[in-house]
Amino acid sequence: MSLPDVWHGALDRLQREARPHALASVVGVAGSTPREPGAKMVITPEAIHDTLGGGHFELQVINAARDALAQGESGTRLEAFPLGGRSGQCCGGYVHVLLEVYAGAEMRVALFGAGNVGRELAGLLAPLPWQLLWFDSRADAFPETAGNERQQRRRIMPGPGGEPGVAGAVGELPAGCHALVMTQDHGEDRAIVDALLRRGDCASIGLIGSRSKWASFRRRLLDAGHDDGALTRVRCPIGVAGAHGKRPYEIALAVTAELLTFKPVDDHPDRRGVAPETLRTAFHPPDSAQDSTAYKQRAG
Repeated sequence: MSLPDVWHGALDRLQREARPHALASVVGVAGSTPREPGAKMVITPEAIHDTLGGGHFELQVINAARDALAQGESGTRLEAFPLGGRSGQCCGGYVHVLLEVYAGAEMRVALFGAGNVGRELAGLLAPLPWQLLWFDSRADAFPETAGNERQQRRRIMPGPGGEPGVAGAVGELPAGCHALVMTQDHGEDRAIVDALLRRGDCASIGLIGSRSKWASFRRRLLDAGHDDGALTRVRCPIGVAGAHGKRPYEIALAVTAELLTFKPVDDHPDRRGVAPETLRTAFHPPDSAQDSTAYKQRAG
């Protein structure tokens, strides 16, 4: 396995890019072990960065982390590895590894339109650990300043008839994203909403505009074959309820606040991280042969 960089360089880059990864840290050892407490390794679905000492023990850590990433897990957990048993190594010691699993971007937002509101919105979202896919059909629409690693700018290329190829752009979106439609053209807005509804797997769809704009869109979308149930998924106007102001920054603030209401809620806010009783077991060595046997059974 190649080691392209040390763990802290990889961790910084992956955090900035909001990509899925896990940080594995040796937090406790007993007896002869490959590495000392404090040794760390970063694991992604495709690569590893740094090492916990190699061998079957390290492979088990990698597999545990990748299993958690594949299931979309997030959070911390403590893993115990008796090196003579579970890990099949002859060191004879014990290693406790803290796995901190980061599933990637907390939310994924597809923003169609790089006008005044779109630019303000992109700026407000930039510090958040969210992924932004930002689309516009105009060649010079995006600001000259560079975005960050979590914000991808993509031009909607012309279709066969010269119109914006919105179907191709919508087809690029990941399932479960939150789509916001605010281009410079009502016809393009309507085509994007139509394509988003036909996909059917967006977490939410927001359209900038007034109630009269939505009434016009709604009639045409019904004529295009969408039923009332599908159309209830579109929010227009957008922005958190009760917000006022028509300045681009004010609208962007209201939309950002609304997006925050869509964030997943922690079902157990009072139970986070590794359970205290697990930590007590891990960091208090057994006092007797009987305790040692029970310890091995728990760790294995």
